[in-house]
Amino acid sequence: MKPLYLASGSPRRRELLTQIGVPFSAISADIDETPLPEEPPSAYVERLARGKAEAGRRTLVSAQPFCVLGADTAVVLDGKILGKPVDEADACAMLMMLSGKEHEVLTAIAVLEGERCESRVVRSLVRFRRIGAAEAAAYWASGEPRDKAGGYGIQGLGAVFVAGLNGSYSAVVGLPVCETAELLGHFGIPCWQNLNAQ
Repeated sequence: MKPLYLASGSPRRRELLTQIGVPFSAISADIDETPLPEEPPSAYVERLARGKAEAGRRTLVSAQPFCVLGADTAVVLDGKILGKPVDEADACAMLMMLSGKEHEVLTAIAVLEGERCESRVVRSLVRFRRIGAAEAAAYWASGEPRDKAGGYGIQGLGAVFVAGLNGSYSAVVGLPVCETAELLGHFGIPCWQNLNAQ
C-alpha cells in the first residue's frame, strides 16, 4: 500500500485517522490562512485543505508514489468566518456571538497524489445554548479554546455548550471520517474494513 502523509499538526485529526485504521505519518504544512477578499467560506476551507496537501508534498522526497491528506475547518456565523482567537477578549466575544444560535462548521479534506487532487467540503450545523460572560471567561481560563476555530472544541470541555448537531460530529472535530475514508479509497488507500485482506 502506498504511504499516506497527514499534512496537519492537529492531534485531533491524527486521532480520527488512527480511529478508522489508516496507517499514516504526520508532517507539517504551514501556509498563509488569510481569507481572500470576497472569498466564500466553503471556497476558503477547500483552498486551505488543498494548499496544506500541496505544502506537505513539497516537504517530501520519494521516488515511490505517495498520497498527502490536507484538511481545514472553519466556524461560520452569518457568513463570517470565526478563526482561532487571538486573546481572551476575542475568544469571549466569539462565544457571546455563538451563544443561543446555530452556526455552520465547514471542514474540507483534500487528497493529493502527483498532479491529481480530489477534495470535499462537509457542512455541519451546530446549535449552542446560551452562554454567560463568566462561563465564557472560565472556558478561556481552561486553555482549551486557544487553538480552536471559533474558540471552542466540541470534543472537549466545549461540548457543554452544544445543544444540537446536524451533520458530521467528526467533521466538527476536524476530520470527517466517512468522507475521508471514501476519498482515500479513490486513491487505493483502505481503512479498517480492508486491512485484513492485505
